[in-house]
Amino acid sequence: MSTLVEVEPLAVDVSCTDDSLHVVLADGREISVPLVWSPRLRKATPEQRKEWRLIGGGIGIHWEAIDEDISVESLLRLK
Repeated sequence: MSTLVEVEPLAVDVSCTDDSLHVVLADGREISVPLVWSPRLRKATPEQRKEWRLIGGGIGIHWEAIDEDISVESLLRLK
C-alpha cells in the first residue's frame, strides 16, 4: 500500500535569465517558466529581477522595485 502525502510547495531560491524565471523548491523540484507570464518581470532590469525576497515562508516571491508578487502554486499550474 502506498500513501500519498501532499506537500505545500515552498521556494528556497530564485533566479532569472533574460527570458525565464527559475525557482528551486524545498522538496528539490525546480520550476522554470517564461518571463512573458509576468509582464512586470519581463520589463524589469536584470538588477531589479535580482532583488527578490520570499514571502509567507516561501509560498511566494516578492520584487519590491517592480511591485510584483508571484505565488509558487501559480507557477505549478498549467496556463
